Amino acid sequence: MGGCAGSQRRLSDSEGEETDPAPRPPLQDRQGAHWKNAVGFWLLGLCNNFSYVVMLSAAHDILSHQRAPGNQSHVDPDPTPTPHNSSSRFDCNSVSTAAVLLADILPTLIIKLLAPLGLHLLPYSPRVLTSGICAAGSFILVAFSHSVGTSLCGVVLASISSGLGEVTFLSLTSFYPRAVISWWSSGTGGAGLLGALSYLGLTQAGLSPQHTLLSMLGIPALMLASYFLLLTSPGSQDLGGEEEAEIAAQQPLINSQATELKPGSSSHLSLRERWTVFKVRTVVAVFELLFFRNTFLSHAQQYRWYQMLYQAGVFASRSSLRCCHIRHTWALALLQCLNLAFLLADVWLSFLPSIYLVFVIILYEGLLGGAAYVNTFHNIALETSDEHREFAMATACISDTLGISLSGLLALPLHDFLCRLS
Repeated sequence: MGGCAGSQRRLSDSEGEETDPAPRPPLQDRQGAHWKNAVGFWLLGLCNNFSYVVMLSAAHDILSHQRAPGNQSHVDPDPTPTPHNSSSRFDCNSVSTAAVLLADILPTLIIKLLAPLGLHLLPYSPRVLTSGICAAGSFILVAFSHSVGTSLCGVVLASISSGLGEVTFLSLTSFYPRAVISWWSSGTGGAGLLGALSYLGLTQAGLSPQHTLLSMLGIPALMLASYFLLLTSPGSQDLGGEEEAEIAAQQPLINSQATELKPGSSSHLSLRERWTVFKVRTVVAVFELLFFRNTFLSHAQQYRWYQMLYQAGVFASRSSLRCCHIRHTWALALLQCLNLAFLLADVWLSFLPSIYLVFVIILYEGLLGGAAYVNTFHNIALETSDEHREFAMATACISDTLGISLSGLLALPLHDFLCRLS
């Protein structure tokens, strides 16, 4: 049923034909469609962000280029690191992991900035297909790379996949009940946890980074299956019984009315909420510098644990909307700034006695970041009108990406400065 309905939707996408409103489906069918769409958007969120998260988790390995010459299938995932700056107490790479963060986010930013100008001209199906191909290509390119430059090109492909997918799927939520936003957000949080945990677990178990990345090629296939086979047609949704919403759902996705909207249409997003999605990510960019020598974990392992704990916090808070709704999301951004200041002070002064305290702080940072994301978009869904919601969802996420990009840019000179300290 889902596949048939999905096919009808994609045909409408391509041909732009309008169909007559269908009779209201029975309650049992509507409940079945609800759960299909809930699971579908959760899986889309999971698959869309998975490659992005894995590339961040592999950042230290990419820059260290920890591969043995010759046979790459027998690679020690955690060889004894060779510091590039032996005079520094931080065991620095010659290039900051913020470089991977930038490669993983700048293409996304460009896509989000250009999306309101003409992305609506491309139907949803080709966008989703392109996103899936780029995700698969990123895993393959990084896995078989022999240089940092080639690996960063693979990271760029992951960024294109994530950025195009996020704009596409967030816009798509405007044609479904508002509850799917919570499922999408939970799925993106799940991508953080499962992506970081899978990379950590497989490399800890002795699998090479190359084979770890190749084992994740099923994720792009799952994304395509979720979109083409699982989601039901937007026209069959009950968006609250409002006649205008039902009519809008019957139109081709991203119709001409949506393309005429101006940036001012998202004015319902308050300045405080804009500041919240423009949240601080320099904390993530300086994880590499939170290095403890007197521990059983190597530098590479510490970095992977930081990423996994951060993503665990993000997953928990992005899945908490049904339990806890935060209206004043600006407070979350303020707490993130305080967190950043505290961790930078520790990087400078090294006053925290144990890595486990850093683990707790990073988990807390993830909780703040995930809560800010899901509550901001939930507030947008509540406060924007039906005809403006699609545009608002597509444009509001630009602030989040711009904040991450600026954080990465700031982290590059900060990394170089701190690594020069004796």
